[in-house]
Amino acid sequence: MSDPLAAIPLSAIRVFEAAARLLSFTRAAEELGMTQAAVSWQVKALEKRLDQPLFRRLPREVALTPAGERLARAATEAMTSLRGAVADLTDSGAGVLSITVLQTFATQWLAPRLGAFQVDHPEVAVRLDSSQRLVDLMRDEFDVGIRGGRDGKWPGLEAIYLFPSAQTVLATPQAMAAMGPDPRPEDLLNVERVGSEGEWAAWFANAGVTAQPTDAPAAPRITADTQTLEVATAMARGAVGIGSPVMFARDIEAGRLSQPFEIYISDVGGYWLAYPQDRRRARKIAAFRDWLLDHVRADPAAQRQLARRGQPPRD
Repeated sequence: MSDPLAAIPLSAIRVFEAAARLLSFTRAAEELGMTQAAVSWQVKALEKRLDQPLFRRLPREVALTPAGERLARAATEAMTSLRGAVADLTDSGAGVLSITVLQTFATQWLAPRLGAFQVDHPEVAVRLDSSQRLVDLMRDEFDVGIRGGRDGKWPGLEAIYLFPSAQTVLATPQAMAAMGPDPRPEDLLNVERVGSEGEWAAWFANAGVTAQPTDAPAAPRITADTQTLEVATAMARGAVGIGSPVMFARDIEAGRLSQPFEIYISDVGGYWLAYPQDRRRARKIAAFRDWLLDHVRADPAAQRQLARRGQPPRD
């Protein structure tokens, strides 16, 4: 059986993949360093060889035909795999490691440790992005991501479990004093609480607290987008918040916060290191993976949570 690819130049597939991914001949030309006319010519030549249209040309945009969508899926997978293989073969371990990471994980856990990675790997510069958007690691220009999830199953990605993301009550010294020497979960109804009403309702339900006294403060009035902001607000106001004891281990150790109860919300899932499967051997990714797992193993707070859940770290 003859090879159907024998009559199709790889350059044409490369141009088509960019145009299909970006849904724009102009942007594909910019990405590939070509003219828009050259992109259009390559696509028309490919359509002629296949004897069917791959794009519908609309007044101000292009759209894939059903045939184009089918070829685009295969072309993207093939080009991604090819780029990864070439990158692995030519990778010197130097360059920039781009990391997309959850904001609280970035500020509370990763950033204070990244200096050690730079010392161990001075040939690698690090670019850290902690925006709220979910990055597509198969398409966007990031090498690795640290994500939250239940099972770490994302198409095309290899994911390594780090530690649980369970959250619990974190209390300031002032709040601990207000609750007395032998605090009970229901005592939290009488101190100022920072965070979403839904999270607090879930925590109280897990603690078996079903009713509030009539003189209890109103539901939490201050909420924020991240654990970091909510816990910082609680610390500033002498209140209580909800957060991960791993993320705020330094504050607990220093006495700025306490964890009065072994009662959690969101006690499923955890934090994962993720990267494209076909790039697992890239030297900078492998170096960061090994370094990160070493630091998880060396973190007593992370190890306590892993032991509590009976989930040892993966090698």
